[in-house]
Amino acid sequence: MGEQAVTGAGATPAPEQTPDATGEDAAAATGSAPAGPTTAGMTADGAAGTTTGVPGAGMAADAEGTSTAARERTADVVPGPGGVMTDEVGVVTGELTLRTAYADGQVTLTVQYRDADEWYRVTGGTVALADPAGLDAVHGIAVALLHRPEG
Repeated sequence: MGEQAVTGAGATPAPEQTPDATGEDAAAATGSAPAGPTTAGMTADGAAGTTTGVPGAGMAADAEGTSTAARERTADVVPGPGGVMTDEVGVVTGELTLRTAYADGQVTLTVQYRDADEWYRVTGGTVALADPAGLDAVHGIAVALLHRPEG
């Protein structure tokens, strides 16, 4: 693709645009935000002014309530030699299921023997997570660290 000339009326070159001294051009020049509304002014379900987190999106949407439902991911793992240390029963080995759960701003790792009923907290496996959108990344790292079927 080549360059194209920008022309005004009568096929003459268009004059340079004069910066808008009160809008976005002024904000870019001064480093401050332009005056005016800071939201799109949209509402959902007729409720204005209420903000609700959108799980996993890292965004907020206007709505009336909030969701406090826990989010979790699971994966089957086979830890290497030494197994996985848990708070309740010490080391567990063999075929396990790892659960990475997010609730109340924290991620907690738990394991169980595959298809068992009891879950055990992984020692040191609780950490604060400000954005629930990071749950997939934390779970992926935990699986990568614990799944060592070849030792």
